Amino acid sequence: MEISNWTVSTPSWLMVAVAVFVLAGMVKGIVGLGLPTVAMGLLALRMPPAEAAALLIIPSLVTNIWQMRPWGSLGASFSRMWPMQVAICLGTAVGAWLIGAPAGAWANVALGIALVIYAGWALLGAQWRVSPQQERWMGPVVGAITGGVTAGTGVFVIPAVPYLQSLNMQRDELIQTMGLCFTVSTLALAAGLAWNGSFTTGDVGWSAVLLIPAIVGMQIGTWLRSRLSPLWFKRCLMVSLMLLGASMVVR
Repeated sequence: MEISNWTVSTPSWLMVAVAVFVLAGMVKGIVGLGLPTVAMGLLALRMPPAEAAALLIIPSLVTNIWQMRPWGSLGASFSRMWPMQVAICLGTAVGAWLIGAPAGAWANVALGIALVIYAGWALLGAQWRVSPQQERWMGPVVGAITGGVTAGTGVFVIPAVPYLQSLNMQRDELIQTMGLCFTVSTLALAAGLAWNGSFTTGDVGWSAVLLIPAIVGMQIGTWLRSRLSPLWFKRCLMVSLMLLGASMVVR
């Protein structure tokens, strides 16, 4: 996918994208997730979902790899989560084959629904607990569904994040595991977009440029984490995402 001529010729396009990725990076710095959700939701208001997903690849990949630290404990997380990671890749591949790149009105509707579900889940504070016996089969199922949602919307928080929260991990372990799942999902999404001709070398350049504001935003968010109430920030964010998703569905 080459960024269309109208996009390149629009002077405000880059500034809008920079502002979006600073905001998305701040959200990730404070709550540990949300960069692709916020970025896709806002960018999709200005450009086709496939173009927004392509811009997301490098900032999402680098910040998620950073989130996987400390490296010493990564092996244990991967040993536990590898069936889910394989299923994410397979689900994304099947979704890219059946659905293609996120495009058209249906993709905006699907993304809007995903945003509403995710925000509603977070606001309700709903959780369920998964036993080790259930984890053996539920992990791959959730991974495959997450892959399909990733292929169709460019967002990979549903249902992976609620599922990971149900495993009763310690905070640092949860953050690292989310980073692992998000990294695999980002690579799978990039492969799916490239397969459908929606991610080219030109898009890599634009995506790399937007890594800078994403990192700046993430650093600001990390600084703000100890000075703001994460609970109230998360509530305000989720209400905003729910309204954004609802507006996308209605339109």
